[in-house]
Amino acid sequence: MKPNKLLALVAVLAAMPAPGFAQEAAEVAAEAAEAVEAVAAADVPEHVAFILNTLLFLVGGFLVMFMAAGFAMLEAGLVRAKNVTMQLTKNVALFSLAAIFYWLVGFNLMYPGDGWIIEGWIGAIAPTVLEAAGVGADEVADISYASVGSDFFFQLMFCAATASIVSGALAERIKLWPFLILVIVLTGIIYPVQASWKWGGGWLDGLGFLDFAGSTVVHSVGGWAALTGAIILGPRLGKYGRDGRVNPMPGSNLALATLGMFILWLGWFGFNGGSQLAMGSIGDVADVSRIFANTNMAAACGAVAALILTQVLYSKPDLTMVLNGALAGLVSITAEPLAPSLPMAGIIGAVGGAIVVFAVPFLDRLRIDDVVGAIPVHLFAGIWGTLAVVLTNGDATIINQIIGIVAVGVFVAVTTAALWIVLKGAMGLRPSEEGESKGLDISEMGMEAYPEFTKG
Repeated sequence: MKPNKLLALVAVLAAMPAPGFAQEAAEVAAEAAEAVEAVAAADVPEHVAFILNTLLFLVGGFLVMFMAAGFAMLEAGLVRAKNVTMQLTKNVALFSLAAIFYWLVGFNLMYPGDGWIIEGWIGAIAPTVLEAAGVGADEVADISYASVGSDFFFQLMFCAATASIVSGALAERIKLWPFLILVIVLTGIIYPVQASWKWGGGWLDGLGFLDFAGSTVVHSVGGWAALTGAIILGPRLGKYGRDGRVNPMPGSNLALATLGMFILWLGWFGFNGGSQLAMGSIGDVADVSRIFANTNMAAACGAVAALILTQVLYSKPDLTMVLNGALAGLVSITAEPLAPSLPMAGIIGAVGGAIVVFAVPFLDRLRIDDVVGAIPVHLFAGIWGTLAVVLTNGDATIINQIIGIVAVGVFVAVTTAALWIVLKGAMGLRPSEEGESKGLDISEMGMEAYPEFTKG
């Protein structure tokens, strides 16, 4: 008999006027109520929790992996036709290199456990080792958590997403191999070191800095690397006139860009929902569903905010701003997708969408050329989302959030800027002016994405 039906039966019996029975029935009803509450609150057995947590990591991981396709489609649509093959090549290569170097160095550097080289700051350097094939419950050290393979796979997807952010911002004027060298260092060392400070139990975690799924740990890291690269690399040829005029360079395919945005939106449910890191209790599963709903609301309100603002400011809505508004809403809610109510999640996302609308022309005034709007979306909205945690999570303090933002920002900006400068001096970052004018598809790749069309 189900617990609720048992309670109803006991309640009926307790109401019967049999002598001496009412008190006994009431005691039984109280015990039954306690049993129902215990069942509702109880976690599943440890081995089942292990299975469910592993499943959450794997499902969340392949959703985040699908974001690689989203980044590729978004960038392919927002660059000019003569540079599409280069962008697609960069996205395939960066994902593959991230998989290799996060295995070789990054995962254990990010999650050192007891293997810190410098306690709280720099972790162990060693390749990732999975459990043996066919491992049994008695051979798993922490049966209540999840498999090493699922954890590694899930965290790798976040690492690769960080590199994808850089790709779009520096599109159309960077050579392939210097970019890929940056990817190797970023995914193998820079990203894991700063992520260990929070998610690996390092000094930021001890301080009380909060970042649930990575507004700072993932998105602003990619944004800082993109910002330093854009400054050192310089703008595309002809982007800015001598009189300060900004010359539009429309993308090749807004349908692809829109598809890319929706793929990223879908993948974000794995990004944020999987970051609950547990599915072995009623509370955990309910929290995952709450995260899904808040994530969706933030994206929707970010898109609507950008839609309305561009109509008001420019008399016509701007699709590219709307796409980035949705993404900025997603980045904004990523630091704390669990605690907010749905209306508050919408407000946080809407502010992110508004940030994009104002930040894109602001960067143009500074002559910082960001082809796809990655810096406003991932850096500026990432900072906002990290600060917004204090609005809904009582454990967050504005001082600790600022310390985390500044520490990660300084570390990533200094290390990536130094690397960009070294690469510029050693092998050059840009193709020749002639090669850039022809397009990187021809000058760097020797093949075209749209060979039958005239390219602008």
